[in-house]
Amino acid sequence: MFKNKVFILAVSILIAITLILVAAFVLWNYMEKSGTPNPSEDAQASAEQVKPTKPPTAAQTKANTVFINDITTNLAGGDHFIKVSFAFELENSKAKEEFENLLESTVKGTINRTLVDMTPEQVEGSKGQDFLTSTLMNKLNPMLQDGKIRQVWITYIVLQ
Repeated sequence: MFKNKVFILAVSILIAITLILVAAFVLWNYMEKSGTPNPSEDAQASAEQVKPTKPPTAAQTKANTVFINDITTNLAGGDHFIKVSFAFELENSKAKEEFENLLESTVKGTINRTLVDMTPEQVEGSKGQDFLTSTLMNKLNPMLQDGKIRQVWITYIVLQ
């Protein structure tokens, strides 16, 4: 009698497990087919909606560029200093005007604070210069409301 109950219990558990697995398999296949579309199709659809923009002309670029020359400060650690000049290319004339209004107080102060926190290793080479320019863009763009910084160029740099 005991063997009979154990056998029925074992068969019941196997049937329950089988039903759970079948239900999971069916749901998995259903969710996969009706779930999110193919990411490459999404990307292509998004790309088709983007309108191409004309790059600015050389005259527009020159008109919307602000130069900051000869910023000299110590780098982190105090043993090294940097002398650097920048060209900030802005999106439009309103952004340029706003940037120039912030130049003496906010922009130069942000540049100095950024440089003082950097080590010579962080500024060396093209990767270091890319790191510096992207850091400045990330810190300065939120300050602007009439446009954004399009590009930061390092026009002169001396690191000692």
